[in-house]
Amino acid sequence: MAQQPQTQPAVRPQIHYRMGDMVLFRDVERFWLGQPGHTFVGRVERSWTNTHNGWLLYDLTELSGNRARAGIDPDYMRLSEPDTGAMTPAAVAWLRQHLAQGTATLPAQR
Repeated sequence: MAQQPQTQPAVRPQIHYRMGDMVLFRDVERFWLGQPGHTFVGRVERSWTNTHNGWLLYDLTELSGNRARAGIDPDYMRLSEPDTGAMTPAAVAWLRQHLAQGTATLPAQR
């Protein structure tokens, strides 16, 4: 009798961001629908565990509009080195300068 292949539970990589980290994150729906403008710069406000599936999620402040974004999946977040193909050169330059200064404060609201 042939053996059935054993399946293993999905294992998510454990990526941890700290409060105040500057990250790039993607709006998941816009990203998978192929819509433009799906990548943003944000600051980590807190992390928490989803009680339904046990996954670690993050709450961020989206810096372009100073908006709160809750429950961001770390699979759609990156730290410090931006995907330059997903951002304008000005956004990449701003992020690199901001990170080089070591500041975690929001720019002044306009």
